[in-house]
Amino acid sequence: MTTAADPRLALVAGETSGDLLAGLLLGGLRARWPQLQAQGIGGPRMIAGGFESWWPQDKLAVFGYVDALRHYREIAGIRRQLGDRLLAERPEAFIGVDAPDFNLGLEERLKTAGIPTVHFVSPSIWAWRGGRIDKIRRSADRVLCLFPFEPAIYAQAGIAANYVGHPLADHIPLDVPRAQARAALGVADDVPLVALLPGSRRGEIRHIGAPLLQAAALLARRRPELRFVLPVAPGLRALIEPLIAEHAPDLPLQQLDGQSHTALAACDLTLIASGTATLEAALFKRPMVIVYRLSGLSWQLMKRMSYQPCVGLPNILLRLDAASAPPPLRKVRLGEGAETFAVPELLQDAATPEAIAAAALRWLDDSAACERLSARFAALHQTLRQNTAQRAADAIAQVLGR
Repeated sequence: MTTAADPRLALVAGETSGDLLAGLLLGGLRARWPQLQAQGIGGPRMIAGGFESWWPQDKLAVFGYVDALRHYREIAGIRRQLGDRLLAERPEAFIGVDAPDFNLGLEERLKTAGIPTVHFVSPSIWAWRGGRIDKIRRSADRVLCLFPFEPAIYAQAGIAANYVGHPLADHIPLDVPRAQARAALGVADDVPLVALLPGSRRGEIRHIGAPLLQAAALLARRRPELRFVLPVAPGLRALIEPLIAEHAPDLPLQQLDGQSHTALAACDLTLIASGTATLEAALFKRPMVIVYRLSGLSWQLMKRMSYQPCVGLPNILLRLDAASAPPPLRKVRLGEGAETFAVPELLQDAATPEAIAAAALRWLDDSAACERLSARFAALHQTLRQNTAQRAADAIAQVLGR
């Protein structure tokens, strides 16, 4: 039995980015409730903060529709067993951290049974699959939104939502510790450094790893002074190393165990898979080339459901004015108006090694453009820096009636 001073919460974070967000959220919750008990499914950051994970987080890390279908039976089984256990143990509330395809169905079951539910990180209904808002209404008692334009979308649908800012904006310093990061990596200040971030999921590595490494090899031949760094997510080194041996065996490359923030702080440019990591790169004020590739079927489905012409979070956030009306949920053509994007995006068949390398060279040769982009990212950082952990904990406390 939980007490007023000792709440017990359940959380599920489905992949590396969710683990980072949930780890920061848990810090805010523990600041409010030092004796907090937290259980469910999480990753190493959450576990380091005292979280009890009942299944390995990587069981939920799927990439695209085809990968999701391939693992559907196992994932559905985990969700059913987790739901049974939570209904038996009845935590004070359930917090689903991102992973909407897994969490919303679980939240709906728990909410129906009288367990309060919070969804932390609004699904990107303003980018695609806007019809999910009906599912969210059935599933979540409250949505915690990372971006300032999102609560108005939920208000129109009659869903309680709070803008809490983005925890990464609190966690990442406003002034980038470039010298400190370079010293940690043993990289001299005058060495041009490119960070390669091909993603944290196996499917991403399979689709994006090769063209990214091939592009790096092209850059190294054209600019021999360049050095490269590649943060490797836990458990993925065995997948990365054969790709390096095949596509860039002579690349002056330093592999890191994690440490993506160190790499982003130290680098001059990043070649990066679309996802939360692109927002991290923006908060580190780094120029980037966004790359994304999916299976053919997943790509066709994604193209047909997009409400934004771009996929990268930096491009989307800089397009959407925080003071404007909520963005309309209507389909658009991916890539439309690409010349106005803040950073280049090379998607699917356009993500060739030659195109990636050419886009990278444009950044490396235009310091003025890099400075202008850094100023835009600094303003975005200020907008998203809202003491998210405290705001989110306050909103969760309201749901709990504490």
